[in-house]
Amino acid sequence: MKPVLFMRGVEHRGLIKIEGPVVITSRSRRVGFNEVVAVYDREGGRRLGRVIDLNRDWAAIQIFGTNSGLSINNTRVEFLERPMELRVGTEILGRVFNGLGEPIDGYGTIFSSTYLDVNGLAINPYARIYPRDFIQTGISAIDGLNTLIRGQKLPIFSGNGLPHNRLAAQIIRQAKILNADESFVIVFCAMGVKYDVARFFLDSFERSGVLASVVVFLSLADAPSLERLIAPRCALTAAEYLAYQKNMHVLVVMTDMTNYCEALREVSSIRGEVPSRKGYPGYLYSDLASLYERAGKITGSTGSITQIPILTMPNDDISHPIPDLSGYITEGQIVLNRELTQRGVYPPVDGLPSLSRLMKDGIGVGMTREDHKDVSSQLFAAYSKVKQIRNLASIIGEEELSPVDKLYLQFGKKFEQFFLSQEENENRSIEQTLDIGWKVLSELPREELLRIKKDLIEKYFEPLLAKKQAAL
Repeated sequence: MKPVLFMRGVEHRGLIKIEGPVVITSRSRRVGFNEVVAVYDREGGRRLGRVIDLNRDWAAIQIFGTNSGLSINNTRVEFLERPMELRVGTEILGRVFNGLGEPIDGYGTIFSSTYLDVNGLAINPYARIYPRDFIQTGISAIDGLNTLIRGQKLPIFSGNGLPHNRLAAQIIRQAKILNADESFVIVFCAMGVKYDVARFFLDSFERSGVLASVVVFLSLADAPSLERLIAPRCALTAAEYLAYQKNMHVLVVMTDMTNYCEALREVSSIRGEVPSRKGYPGYLYSDLASLYERAGKITGSTGSITQIPILTMPNDDISHPIPDLSGYITEGQIVLNRELTQRGVYPPVDGLPSLSRLMKDGIGVGMTREDHKDVSSQLFAAYSKVKQIRNLASIIGEEELSPVDKLYLQFGKKFEQFFLSQEENENRSIEQTLDIGWKVLSELPREELLRIKKDLIEKYFEPLLAKKQAAL
């Protein structure tokens, strides 16, 4: 196979081997990992791919599509000698692209000469700014107990049939930074989801009036599975451009990360790599980190990227490799509970396994309210005890519980009914959330509030007790 030099790169005629969506051809001397390749079938049809493996004599190319029409002798491979790039500009706002960054909304290409490598650029850790700005989502279960901070990566751990899409859409509609006039720009990336899920988000953007401030990347279930590996990188490249070059606050929602990992496992299997846990490649952690770590704030820019990846846990197993590794990389997680959903609680956020590691630095005086930290800690501790008492009651019966334990059960009902539960379009301020927290805590005796400072109890708790006694 003799290479032929063209204006755009080096072309090879013929292939060595075809293995599903991966083809092997002779190596060009100047080719590198992750560079773009154009593959032409015998009819002249063109499809893109990227270099995923190299040897002294050959190169393995992953095709974004099917291998139909390709043959050993009649296929041409053109090495474009450049990484995969996304054309960016402020015109990307309000547009819809496929997983490869190509417009699919019928409005033509982007009029811009700026191209960015979809693999991103490594950020110097010294240039990162520690996230501290509180984001009010209007959802008590998040604002009160698992606060979202600007520049944070906070995934939603869910399961099939749970309302994670509704929750994500509500966060997108309601999220705002307190004490700031800037609004969020949304970058939405769908990987391997059904059309009705993508349509739900698009309709939600339109109804809420934010559609003109949204960039959408869709790699749906009927698209080539390997396209899912590029879609989040295109989305994050667009987010980096808007945040770090245009100084915008960007909220990135990516769904479903489980489909992304399944595509990664598929490619790993085709390449014959030694599998790790549950067949996923050993580099799953570093690959996910290459996506998650593109969130944050950096010096030299007033913009930020806040990530909300959504992943559905197979069989609701939080110890599965995908949620397990994601939890190590990200700064917490919001875990949805199937039992709460079955009891009609929305949003069904499970308070105990959910966590926001940056919450402590974004709440308190001047950011939310002076009592936020203590109320959150007390609610968490009390609800944890409710779980223990419910388990005990299932064994010995509720009648055998102590009077204090019965008060905790009453607190648990009120906590789920009034604090966790809210309407899908209900937008609560942080003050309303904390006030509801005090009301449900008033079901407990004062001596049980061991995590709240005395002065805060006198300011917020005792007036509630006085009102309750006056009502009696």
